[in-house]
Amino acid sequence: MTTGTRKTHDFCWINLMTPEAERARAFFGALFGWTYGEMPGVPGSQLILVGGRTAGALMDLSAPNMPPDIPAHIGVMVKVESVDAAVAKVASLGGSAEPAFDVLDNGRMAMCTDPNGAVFSVWQPKKQDGMDVDSHAPGAPSWYETLTSDLGRATSFYAALFGWKLEDQCPVPGMTYTLFKLDKVPVGGAMQLMPEHMGDVPPHWGTSFAVTNADATARLAVELGGSLCIPVSELAGVGRFALLKSPQGVSFHIVEWASFPDVAAS
Repeated sequence: MTTGTRKTHDFCWINLMTPEAERARAFFGALFGWTYGEMPGVPGSQLILVGGRTAGALMDLSAPNMPPDIPAHIGVMVKVESVDAAVAKVASLGGSAEPAFDVLDNGRMAMCTDPNGAVFSVWQPKKQDGMDVDSHAPGAPSWYETLTSDLGRATSFYAALFGWKLEDQCPVPGMTYTLFKLDKVPVGGAMQLMPEHMGDVPPHWGTSFAVTNADATARLAVELGGSLCIPVSELAGVGRFALLKSPQGVSFHIVEWASFPDVAAS
């Protein structure tokens, strides 16, 4: 669990990129209790608020400032001290990055791609530190994991880039799951893509949102027009989770934690 403003090299923001933004706001508002705030100077974007605290932004893919052909998705950001230094390091480690740019006077960012093709962003805060919602709060971004085509290559890349420590686990027989730890606290994870179960899903980063009742939340998502992609399942000692998709095509996980004892705060 993470509380307060995020530390350097922790996940600090999500961008929920969606068509039909008004309908998407209504869907997630009804599902998670989100409310929204203004983002002056960023057309088509609104702050995502969970219990009055900032979690990220919901961004309208039809806004005039958006490049064409961006799919509906949730983008993740990691806080860094220097975006430009991070971009250079990404390239040196076998990844790639778009040119860094300033987001008004809020901060500086760059979109990056790891050596296996998963996209993430780095954020150097100025006026906007990023999210400050508690990661265990219902409706909050609570966990981040990359599904990847080469687990060893991906975990080595992120360990070198962000200084994350690696801890391999075996939650089910035959599957290795790697925890990413920052100052001994888990901040995310990585898992090998299994084509026999996942088809042609490309490497990517996914976001899980905390809920108090996974079964009830999954039912509500379907009632609201969403889709249940992976039914609610239980992972011993971790909790209950499911993969959902919004009516606008945004995929996301929900997780009802059984235990989440580690706490990090800046």
